[in-house]
Amino acid sequence: MEWLNLCLALLLLSLVLPICISQENLGPGKSIIGNQTLISSLATFALGFFSPENSTKYFLGIWYNKIPKTPIIWVANRESPLDSPVPASAKNGTTGVLVDNGDLQLRFGEDTLWQSFDNPSDTFLANMKLSFNKRTGKRRALTSWAALDDPQPGKFTSGIDPKVPGQLVIWKENAIYWRSDLYVGKETNTDFVVDGGHAPLLNGTAYFLTYNSDAEEVYLTYGVSDRVILNPNGQIELLLWLDLSKKWFSWWKKPVDTCDFYNRCGPYGACNDKNETLSSPCKCLTGFRPKFQEQWDKGNWVGGCVREKALMCKEDGFSKFSKLKLPDHAVLLENMTMSACESKCFQNCSCTAYAYPNVTAGSSRKCLTWFGDLMDILDNQPVDSPSLKSHSHIVLKKSPVIGIASATGVLITLVLGYFLWKKYLGMEGSTEGSKSETISKARAEAAKNDAELPLFSLKRVLAATNNFSVANKLGEGGFGPVYKGTLHHFLIAKLQHTNLVRLLGCCIEEEELILIYEFMPNRSLDKLLFAPSNNTELDWGRRFRIIEGIAQGLLYIHKYSRLKINHRDLKASNVLLDGAMNPKISDFGMAKIFEINQTEANTNRVVGTYGYMSPEYARYGHFSEKLDVFSFGVLLLEIAWELWKEGRGMEVIDASVRETCPLDEALKCIHVGFLCVQEAPEDRPTMSSVIRMLQANEATSLPPSKEPVFSTHKNSVPAAVSSSGQTSASFSNNTVTISLAEGR
Repeated sequence: MEWLNLCLALLLLSLVLPICISQENLGPGKSIIGNQTLISSLATFALGFFSPENSTKYFLGIWYNKIPKTPIIWVANRESPLDSPVPASAKNGTTGVLVDNGDLQLRFGEDTLWQSFDNPSDTFLANMKLSFNKRTGKRRALTSWAALDDPQPGKFTSGIDPKVPGQLVIWKENAIYWRSDLYVGKETNTDFVVDGGHAPLLNGTAYFLTYNSDAEEVYLTYGVSDRVILNPNGQIELLLWLDLSKKWFSWWKKPVDTCDFYNRCGPYGACNDKNETLSSPCKCLTGFRPKFQEQWDKGNWVGGCVREKALMCKEDGFSKFSKLKLPDHAVLLENMTMSACESKCFQNCSCTAYAYPNVTAGSSRKCLTWFGDLMDILDNQPVDSPSLKSHSHIVLKKSPVIGIASATGVLITLVLGYFLWKKYLGMEGSTEGSKSETISKARAEAAKNDAELPLFSLKRVLAATNNFSVANKLGEGGFGPVYKGTLHHFLIAKLQHTNLVRLLGCCIEEEELILIYEFMPNRSLDKLLFAPSNNTELDWGRRFRIIEGIAQGLLYIHKYSRLKINHRDLKASNVLLDGAMNPKISDFGMAKIFEINQTEANTNRVVGTYGYMSPEYARYGHFSEKLDVFSFGVLLLEIAWELWKEGRGMEVIDASVRETCPLDEALKCIHVGFLCVQEAPEDRPTMSSVIRMLQANEATSLPPSKEPVFSTHKNSVPAAVSSSGQTSASFSNNTVTISLAEGR
C-alpha cells in the first residue's frame, strides 16, 4: 500500500537528540532510537517506539504525552512490526512534523506529502476525517486492533457507508455489524448523533460529529479533543478524559444491547429490547408475519418477516410507523415536497416505503425512499431524540383493502334507502303495483349495463353483511343505515373520478333499494381532523393533498362530469379517506342536478349543514356552484388551521403539523379559504380558479379577499326542516345534515 510505504519511510527519519525531544520536527540527517520520543509543540502528543505487553515486536506509534498509562492512538507499522527499533536516516530533504492535534505529517518544504490522519488506526480524533471519495471509491476508516495487546489489524472496521453516505457503519470482515441512525441534514457544519440519541454533554460541552459533503467526497469530522475508539471486540466507544480523577470515562458505546446489532430481526422485523413485557425482542411490522414460524418461535429471527398480502402496485395504500429507526439502504431524493415524496413512492411499484425528514440540505428538502426489503428496524426509539424529530416516522406500502378482478374479497359499504333511486325509478306518488313494475324494469335495465353498474342480489348482500349484523354497522347516513361487508370475486365498476367515492353496484330487489360503495378504511376526515389523539396522522403534506383532492372532485362534478351537480352538503364528515389517505367526496343525498347551461336555482327547502351553508342559500334558498365553493372554503380553513389567534404567523397552524408545514403554502391555503367564504357569490372564485391558485408558486399573486362570512345572521335564518318533517332551530356544525327528500 502507498501509505504503508510512506509510513515505513518515516522510520528512516532520524534525530540524534536527548531521550525527550521538545521539538515537533524530525529534520533530515537526524535519528530516533530506543525509548527516545518526539513531542508536539504543546507537549500534548508524543511519537516513539513501543512494544506491547507480552510481545517482543516493536511499533512506531503516537500517544498522549501527559496522560499516565496512555493508550496508543496511531500505529505506523501495524502490518510490519519490527524485531528492534533500528535507527536509519532520512532522505530527499523530507521533514517529519508531529502536530499538536496528534497528526504526524511528512513535509517537503511547505507541501504536505503524507499525514497519519489520512491513514487512521483504531482511534478517531478531533479534526480527523472518516470519508468516502465519490470519484475514486477510496475510504478512510478505523480498523480495530487484533487484541488489546496486539496493534495488528483486527476483524472490525468503521467508517461511512459508501452505499448510504449518511450513516456510520461497523463492519466485521466486510459484513455490516452495526450502523448508526441515518443522517440527512445540512451538508456543512451540522451535528450528527451516532446512535440517534442526545449528543453527550459534559460540563456543558457537546460531543458530536459533523457531516460534510462536496463534489469530491463525503466525510465526518469529530468536534472535540477527546477520542473515539473502535475496540477489538467491535464496539465504537466515546472516551472522555476526567482530569480530576485521572482516568478515562466511557461515555457512550455501540453495539451493546440485543437490538444494537445489525438486522437482528431480519427483513420487516422490528427489534425492541426495552419493553420488559415482551416475550421476544422481535416482532413483525403490522401486515407482516414470520417467514419461518418454527424458527421464529425458537428465537431464530434472522429470516425476518414477509407480507401477509402481496402488494398490488397502484392499488396499494400506506401505513405509517412512528418511533422507528429508519431502515438501511435509503435512497435520497432532493428538492421535493412531502406530497411529491409520497406520490413518487406510490407511482413506483418497486418502492416499498418513504419518509420525509423535516430537515434541509442546502436549499433543498430531502425525500427518503426504500426499494426492496426493509432491513435493520429498531422499535420504540426515544421520543425526545433530536435525530428522531427529523426522522419521526416511516410510511410503508400496504396491501389494498379494495381488490379488483381477481381479488379474493372486497370490503363494501352498503347504503340503504331511496335517496338516489326515487328520482331514477320515478317512484314519487306511485302505487304499490307501479313501484314493483318500475323496480322490475330498473333491474332489467341494470342487468343490461352491469359493466357500468353491477347488480347484486339481496341474498348476496345479506351474506356479505351477515344479515345486516349490528357488528357490521358503520353508522347512519342522511337516509338510512350504513353497513360494511365483504363481496367475493367480482369486477369493480368503472371509476368516475379519483376524488369521488366509488359506486360499486346496487341491489334492487323486493322493496330493498341498496347502493354499494367502496369501503374507506381511514374513515371520514372529521374523525381525524377534530380528534387531537389522531392529529399526527394528518401531517401538512397529507392535508395539502386532501385540499387539492377535494378541489379536484368539486371541479369534476361542477364542470366535467356527464351530469352537472351541486353537492350542497360538503363538510368534513362527507369527505372519506382511502387507504392512501386520498380524499373521496361522498354522500350525494342533498345533491342537485343542473341542466348543462343552468348556473343557479332556488328552493323553498333549505337542506345541508349550518356553518357550511353560504349566506344566500341559508337566507333565501338561492344556490349555485358557489354554494359548494363556500363550503369548500370553510372546510379548507378547518384543515389549514385550528388556532386562528390575532393573526400571529405560525400560530395559525395546527401544532401537530407545524414542523412539517411550509409557511408560504399554509398561508396560501388560508388566503384561498378566505376568498371562498366571501359573502357575495360573485366574489367567490370558481373551483378551476381555486385549483390554479393552490398550484401557484407565489401567494402574492392571489387577489385580496373581502370580509368573510363564517355564519349566517341569526335573525335572517329560517327554521330548517329536518328529515322527520319538523322544524328545528338548533343545529350543530359538521354533525347533523338538515335534509328532506326532494326530486333533483
